[in-house]
Amino acid sequence: MTDQWSVAGRTFTSRLIVGTGKYKDFAQNAAALEASGAEIVTVAVRRVNVSDPSAPMLTDYIDPKKVTYLPNTAGCFNADDAIRTLRLAREAGGWDLVKLEVLGEAKTLYPNMRETLEATEVLAKEGFLPMVYCVDDPIAAKQLEDAGAVAIMPLGAPIGSGLGIQNRVTIRLIVEGASVPVLVDAGVGTASDAAVAMELGCDGVLMNTAIAEAKDPIRMARAMKLAVEAGRDAYLAGRMGQRRYADPSSPLAGLI
Repeated sequence: MTDQWSVAGRTFTSRLIVGTGKYKDFAQNAAALEASGAEIVTVAVRRVNVSDPSAPMLTDYIDPKKVTYLPNTAGCFNADDAIRTLRLAREAGGWDLVKLEVLGEAKTLYPNMRETLEATEVLAKEGFLPMVYCVDDPIAAKQLEDAGAVAIMPLGAPIGSGLGIQNRVTIRLIVEGASVPVLVDAGVGTASDAAVAMELGCDGVLMNTAIAEAKDPIRMARAMKLAVEAGRDAYLAGRMGQRRYADPSSPLAGLI
């Protein structure tokens, strides 16, 4: 059976979400998307070309009728800016499933959780379906869910750092306590990081820099696809218990 997942009533087969920034051009971005098998792409509303019809546009390379666009609020540092940005996105493209991120400051790009929670509450009341970037804190994650978040997206490490998941304990606690999908967002650097996220029980992984800044983005996109699938299979299979000492694969009794 196909292992599907759903968010806000929409069902997907791929558990990998990819971004649309930092690629050398839209053609490379589209090729990486195809190699990744992803069905959702994030689009930074504040950075997308909507005013110059003579310039290349993302929609010329990635068809929004075939791939789900997830408008995000990258570059917003307060709730008002984030809310305004997503209102514009809905007016422009009719999108209600969105990714909310409200950053605290430019050095770490960590989320400002007070502003994030405020924005989540407002957007949910206005009919948006916000998937929300947040700190890896199970209490904050539950507050966001109660406020109307349709998915919780804790960081694995700072955005664009490639450091991998730094706190597996809190990610696992978020997964165990959530009744909406949990996706690691930010910090993935290579395929093993994506596999770890899935082995922890996350519903998916979102990444951009790990693919876009690889020496071979297309090959890395394919690697991430396989890593997410392998990590998910490992989680469903149920890993062996960890032991302090060796345990022989063959019985020691009755040796010749």
